[in-house]
Amino acid sequence: MANQLYLTADGSHSLLSENFNVSYHSKHGAIQESQHVFINAGLLHRSKTKQVLNVLEIGFGTGLNALMTLQIAEQHQLKINYQTYEAYPISDTHVSELNYATQLDLDPSILDHLHHCDWNTTHIIQPYFQFTKWLKRFEEITDKDQFDVIYFDAFAPNAQTELWEKPLLQKMYDALKPEGVLTTYCAKGVVKRCFKTIGFELESIPGPPGKREMTRVIKN
Repeated sequence: MANQLYLTADGSHSLLSENFNVSYHSKHGAIQESQHVFINAGLLHRSKTKQVLNVLEIGFGTGLNALMTLQIAEQHQLKINYQTYEAYPISDTHVSELNYATQLDLDPSILDHLHHCDWNTTHIIQPYFQFTKWLKRFEEITDKDQFDVIYFDAFAPNAQTELWEKPLLQKMYDALKPEGVLTTYCAKGVVKRCFKTIGFELESIPGPPGKREMTRVIKN
């Protein structure tokens, strides 16, 4: 089944997953959501004390989070080693249709390169941005004390419940360095309780447009 491209409220594209019947981004604004949840609450929050950051994204999807992080890396001269996991890459047709480069005033070839560079290989995309995408399931992550920031951007719990339960969230805790930060749009009580059970310090902070809250957790 094919995904469906659509415009979100801020004028940026998203996709509706036909397999999971859920959107890749908020209908209130794809760029707006990524900026609020992952860039502001995650990357820029952690960069207050570090200028070299290892970032893990769960999962790559449309490439929006990676593209926006690359832009921030160059603007703020943050040296970023970015790794992302994706088991279900989107089609070349949808990559060519996405309007993120226009919306962010970037060269369209950058997003194209992120999507079409080899999987499971490290690439120097720009001087401040090193990029590796893994064609793997999230459950295959085995990193320990590796990342400063995790963008936990899996499909919503009602679509893939197993991605929001202790086995995978424990892997996220293990993958973070001490004081590392994970951010997610999800603020469900059952998910927050799971984070706390694992040992994360939990922060419920204001969400992007359309959501009252989001979640930021810190590895003590």
